Amino acid sequence: MSDKQVAEFWFDPICPWAWMTSRWILEVEKVRDIDVTFNIFSLAHLNRENEQYRDNFPKSWRTTRVIMAAKTKHGQEYVLPLYTAIGLRIHLKKMEIGSELLREALVEVGLPVELADEMDNESWNQSIIESHERGITLVGNDVGTPLIKVGDFAFFGPVISPAPKGEEAGKLWDGVVGVAAFPGFFEIKRSRTVRPIFD
Repeated sequence: MSDKQVAEFWFDPICPWAWMTSRWILEVEKVRDIDVTFNIFSLAHLNRENEQYRDNFPKSWRTTRVIMAAKTKHGQEYVLPLYTAIGLRIHLKKMEIGSELLREALVEVGLPVELADEMDNESWNQSIIESHERGITLVGNDVGTPLIKVGDFAFFGPVISPAPKGEEAGKLWDGVVGVAAFPGFFEIKRSRTVRPIFD
């Protein structure tokens, strides 16, 4: 009987903090027996009533639509590689979110470049919202991305910078899962003193 932990991870490609946490959980996979499935979160949908974030809505929708189109047409196995290819270009290469970035990312992972044309196809929005709401239902409305579900419990975060490597990543996983598994646990927090450190 396997003791593998099954986890799910919700991300919006434009969020640098979700990117940091995603790189951490991939490191955790190397040192702990976990299996992670990646799901789409929508900051555009989450903040739809908040004018402060309106400039970012097109960026969120365009990236998530292309990933959802790739998932639907080619399979779940493309979600993480495409997220990685898009995220590298957004957060490390500082490329503008648009057709060029998306086409480059699609080519990198072996998907048809025509999928970039889906970035403005609003018919994908409902599937994105459904994925988003499945995650939000687990944790409540007063959080953002990343979200992680492990077994029967879920939580927002951790918000970290830089992402730890090797056994340090595993130790953080052990601690986070340990506290999050406690039914009455809700929050640990302190002020952020650094920006995302990507290397």
